[in-house]
Parts: sequence; structure tokens; C-alpha cells
Amino acid sequence: MMNSSQSKLERLRSYNAFIRGLDPKLGQEGVDVARSTPTLEAASADAAAPDVALESIILRTTRPVLEIRDSETILKFADQADSAIWTDRLTKAKPFLDKAIRAVGRINLQGARLDWVGTGWLVAPNIMVTNRHVAREFAVRKGGGYTFQVGLDGPMSANADFLQEIKGSGTLIFKLIRPLHIEDEPGPDVSFFEIEVSSGDNRLAEPIALATEIGVTQNVATIGYPAFDSRIPEPSLMEDIFGRTYNKKRLAPGGITEVKSTLLLHNCTTLGGNSGSAVVDLDSGKALGLHFSGSFLATNYAVPADIVKRLLDQVRSGRVTRSEARKPTPAPAVGPAARVASAPAAAVTRSAGGATSFTIPLTVTVSLGDPAAPAARRPRPAPLPLIDAGGGMAGGEEAVAESYRDREGYQPEFLGDGKMKIDLPSVDRAEDDVLDFEIDGKSETELKYEHYSVVMSRSRRMCFFSAVNIDGNLSKKSPRVGWKWDPRIPKAQQIKDECYGSPPKFSRGHMTRREDPGWGERKETAKRGNEDSMHVTNATPQMQAFNAPIWLALEDYALGHAREDKMQISVFTGPYFDHQDPEMYGVRIPLAFWKIIAFIHDETGKLCATGYEMNQETTLQPEEEFVFGAFTSPQLKIATQVSIRSIEARSGISFGRLASVDPLGGSEEGLGGGGSRAPLEALEQIRFV
Repeated sequence: MMNSSQSKLERLRSYNAFIRGLDPKLGQEGVDVARSTPTLEAASADAAAPDVALESIILRTTRPVLEIRDSETILKFADQADSAIWTDRLTKAKPFLDKAIRAVGRINLQGARLDWVGTGWLVAPNIMVTNRHVAREFAVRKGGGYTFQVGLDGPMSANADFLQEIKGSGTLIFKLIRPLHIEDEPGPDVSFFEIEVSSGDNRLAEPIALATEIGVTQNVATIGYPAFDSRIPEPSLMEDIFGRTYNKKRLAPGGITEVKSTLLLHNCTTLGGNSGSAVVDLDSGKALGLHFSGSFLATNYAVPADIVKRLLDQVRSGRVTRSEARKPTPAPAVGPAARVASAPAAAVTRSAGGATSFTIPLTVTVSLGDPAAPAARRPRPAPLPLIDAGGGMAGGEEAVAESYRDREGYQPEFLGDGKMKIDLPSVDRAEDDVLDFEIDGKSETELKYEHYSVVMSRSRRMCFFSAVNIDGNLSKKSPRVGWKWDPRIPKAQQIKDECYGSPPKFSRGHMTRREDPGWGERKETAKRGNEDSMHVTNATPQMQAFNAPIWLALEDYALGHAREDKMQISVFTGPYFDHQDPEMYGVRIPLAFWKIIAFIHDETGKLCATGYEMNQETTLQPEEEFVFGAFTSPQLKIATQVSIRSIEARSGISFGRLASVDPLGGSEEGLGGGGSRAPLEALEQIRFV
């Protein structure tokens, strides 16, 4: 089992490798700086410690957190981890940053249980924007408008301090006069406040302009007030990055990694007090987004600036109504946990004239400073099964490795030999991550069970894929048993309990359906296939969050179109492993899944293979880190038929000849991002020919 240093090292290496992929020159500079830093020699006797120190310095070089003093960025990096690249970029951006820094303030409270709650910034001469979950700490809806909450000794009040700098004792305080708008859930995490224009002899700074065109870039920075958070899984790393100094104005450079229709992903280094921070473009000085959420070494989220602008225009014109505010929009997590983000780059540009639909999950407020008093959340409807919820308890009998010697696993010639043979898929992109184990003195990577096989990921402790042969004519029902370990591989390479349980934890979702390997001439064989499906190697964390009848019925529907005299199909299922997958309960949660079904078509007599995707990202709901909840939307994608080539490209897994017999493998290959089709609303929409 990995110790804490090894686990930390693995996470740091993965994240740093991702940063290098986005920004190779900066990544190489981080490596060079780390290798030339004397502090590496002081690493402990722990074998992993020198590497942890090196990777930590790389991170502090590529994604640093810098002081702001007298409203200017101090280009001094921690532990001699200076970055010539960031120094050059930030120096060029100094005119923009000097203006933006002055427009960002810390929101302080009076008469409340917290002294301060987050960050806000000026978007108009007398309007400050922050997050909804920040505003709800001290403001509420009242009638057709909003007001400040009643606190300990009467109505609360709030102000914004535009200083609160490291090594500075000065203040520059302006009173928040009234709440103008707090966007209802599940809309974007945005609120607006009227702020006084002058305070004594001081006047507000110029507002930060809102960008209307937003694209992927490696040249941005967040400006805000990071706060200490005791829930960070690597507190020593947080201490290294932030220098044990919190609650003060800081600047953190980074990049926009992905732009979605209603969501902006970035990887600047932030903590919980950064809620409400401005994500500023270093090339233009305009705000690209309003930071609201993230997860340590996983991903950061912001509301795109054009959505903020749209709401601002409506607020200023008096056109925002309660029904308008309830338009749904996707929003991952909220809370004061530290944030270091990563996400795959995607060259997407959004223009002001483009239509935007708000479809984000519910945001649950977890307030900074008192985790014992979270805000109320929307009640969850009764869950429905996703893929196969796998409700059995994790208490199945544990066998010994020798008892699996008679398992033949997935059979490539199940549908026929020659042209009908389908080899087991191969993991190409991450072949070094394929878990190997020893059986009878030989190294193996295929875990063979009754009628199906699994290939495991060493780093994710889940299967890359599960491959099963199904004989519809010999299918037999068997009772459910409990989940169990596979004794052939270390328990440390399997996930049985840590992320599974009652909500907000996850269900164990079968990759190969429980009933699929449950067939055979003899009842005992079918029973063993059913029981074998209950190994934790065949499960991934999933939420019973939305109705998925089509996904559950794909195998049965394909059997109806298979060669009538045999009714045989082969099915391959797995999760997409992605850098942006959020972590919860120590497990990185896959956001999407794929499935490929192969069979001999009843009408053509030829081999046919079809691919499908399912996504649980739209059920992402925020709690302390990431929680998947029961959110439904008219635009929710239940299941989608996609080309097998697009699955290969996204998963890094090769399916051999199957792509050539895919009905979407020809003229539609390039449509919608690699042959994607509209969500399946009925099984009859599936193309088999």
C-alpha cells in the first residue's frame, strides 16, 4: 500500500505533467528550477521525499501564489523557485494588473458569526460582483427584492476592504449599501451588491471590464483572498505554496483549460476565500470569469464573464425576475477547500452574440470558518439506477486466488472465428498504468471471470474496461450476492468501501451488468457468472442520479437484433479517465462512461459494432468538495450513440477491427466531435446498419 508521501508524489507528478503538456516551456523551467534548488538536499530519509520536494517546487514555479503590496504584484517566488517566464508575462501585464488589483476587495461582515466571507470585485462604477454562496452568508430574498440578514445584535452589515495586504496594516473600506440580486439555484453562482462610490476622501477604483470573447489561454491570473482550510488532503503542500500567510490579497497566475457553454475551467492556485475572485486575462486586463469553486489537484471553476455581463445588464435595467433567475445552469463544487485545478485543454471560443442556455447543477453553500453550519440544500428526489446501481452490501465471501484457475474469461471467438473474432481491447495511451499480477509464475494483466474479463488501472484502482460475452438463449436469473475483493491482486489496488455508501457517497456501478455473465448450460455456471460480476474490480463510483433506462436496456435491445438462432453479443464497457475528474473520499470519480456492443446482425449476417456514451457530469453537485446528486434537466443527456473511433480517441483504448464495422464510422465520423449523435430518447433511434 502506498504511504502518504508516495500518494502525494503520485498526485503531484500527474498534475505537473499535465501543466507541462499545456505550457511546455513553463513546465521545463519548473523542472530546471527544482533540480537546481538546494532545499532538495535537505529532504528526509523517506525514499519518496526528495521526489516530493522536487515536484512541489515545480508546482510552486509553474502555478505560484504571489504577494500583492501597495496594490502591485510582488514578483518574488517561494524557495528561490523564481520563474523568468511568469516574471516576464506579469511584467508585461503590469498596467492591466495594477488596475484590476485595485478593483478587488475582501468582503467583511459586521454582526455575523464570520468576520469575512470571500472576495468581490467591481463590475460597474457602483456595483460589486461575488458568488451566490458568499452572498447568502449575510443577505436574503425579501418580497420582490433582497435585504441583509438579522445577525447577533440586529441586521448584519457588510463592507469591502480593497487592501488587506501582506505586511500592510492599512485598510480601504467601502460599505455595501444593499444587495441588488442573488441568482437563484440552480443558476450560475453570481450575486451583485450596490457599493458606495466614495468613502471619506477615497473613491472607488475603476471597474474591471468583462470579456465577451473567451478562449483557452495559458496567460491568466486570479486575484482574491485565499484562506487557510484544514480539510486540504496535503496541508504541508498548501503551507509551502501560501507561506503560512492567509486572508490577504494574493495573485495566482495560471491558465484557462477549457471553455464550456456555461462554465469556465482554470488552474490558478486558489483556496476557499478565493470564492468570488476575478479571473483576469493578462493580455487584455479584462475579466474572463468569476471564480466560485474547485478541488485540490483536480479542477477549478468560474462563471464565464459573458454570463456575468448578461445578468449585470438585466440587473441594471431592472429586467431580472425571479423566474428569470431560475433558468438552470451547470455548476460543480462550492466551498472553502483549497483549489489547484487541472483540466484538458479544449480550443473553444465563446462570443457575445452566441446563445447560452443555463444548465448547471445545484450549488450548495459551505461557509468559510464554520463547517458545522452548512446552508440548506435542495431536497433530492428518490434515486433511479444508473447503469447498474449495484445495491448489494460490500460483504461478499472472499475466495483464494487458486479458485479462479478455471475461469476462462472473455472469449475472442465467441461470435465466430476468422472475420468474426474480436480480440480483447488493448490499452494504448496509458499502457504503463495497466496493473499486472502473477499467476502460476507468469505475469498477467487480464483478470478472468466466468464469461467476462477485466483490465485494471494501477493509478485509478478501477478497471480500464470490462469485456463480457452474453448468450441470451442461456441466460438464467440468480440471487444477488455481496461485493467482494479479487484475491489475485492487492487489496490496495481495489476500491471497496472508501467512496461507497449512503448519499452523499456513491453507489457501486457495475461495468459488466450483473445479469450479463449469468448464463450457461448448467445452473451452477450461470450462478457463478452472476456472482463473479460482484467483484469490486467490476465497479466504479456512480450516482443513482437520473433515469437511465436506455443505457440499462442496450444489451437487451442488441440481443433482439443479433442472429436469431444464437442471440449472442459481446459487450465492452468502461469509464473515461480524465485529468479533470474530481476527487472525493480519496477517489477520483469518473465523469463519463462508454460502451461498445458487437454482434452478428440478424438481417445482414455481418459483424456489427455500435458505441455509446453516458455522462454523470451534469449531476455534479457541490458540497464540501464534489458530490454527484440527483439533478435533472430537459437537456440532460441520458445516453448517446457515438462512433467507436471517438471512444478510442477519448479513452486511449484500441478496439481493433470494431471501428471498421461501426455504422457511424463512415460519413458521420467528423460530426459533433467525432461522430457524436443526438441523445437517445428511444431505442429505435440506434443505428445498427
